[in-house]
Amino acid sequence: MVPRLTDASLSAPEIGALRARACSGLSGRVLEVGFGSGLNLPHLPDAVVAVDAVEPSDLGWARSAERRESSRVPVSRIGLTGETVDAPSATYDSALVTFSLCTIPEVEKALAEVHRVLRPEGHLHFLEHGHSPDAGVARWQRRLDSVQGLACGGCHLTRDIPGLVRDAGFRVVELEERYLLPVPGVGRPWAYGFLGVAEPST
Repeated sequence: MVPRLTDASLSAPEIGALRARACSGLSGRVLEVGFGSGLNLPHLPDAVVAVDAVEPSDLGWARSAERRESSRVPVSRIGLTGETVDAPSATYDSALVTFSLCTIPEVEKALAEVHRVLRPEGHLHFLEHGHSPDAGVARWQRRLDSVQGLACGGCHLTRDIPGLVRDAGFRVVELEERYLLPVPGVGRPWAYGFLGVAEPST
């Protein structure tokens, strides 16, 4: 159910516009962690020559088949988990992760792997939801976090995405933080997000 729900909830035009912004500036060989059903493929710039995908769900991968077949960019599935990327160090020109860092069980290890396989001049592009700076919203995020995890395949509402990226040895060079969609108050625990670019700093 989770891949179907994810595909439906994250394919809205407003999210598509954010995906386009997250993909802007990607180039060369790209590692995408949390490929899902391939919703980022239509937004890849011409400078991207190949995508290596990490995707844990066989159903998610199957649902991406039509998008992969119609994409000008070749896509290869290289693994099931972001915690262990099957690639030599300094392999990729760019890395992309969208709406996945909330779910990866050992997210610190996964980001360390992204850091390892990125070239020193490479960039990590991310679009994620997570911890809100608004005290009332954050309080509800903490209350709902365990239920969210059970209902949505391990998804967390409370992760500090920019902090996790920095702790993995990246320098965040671009960052926009806001509620990604104009939702009413009851939806705000799910709507706060981060759109950014980071580069290896160590």
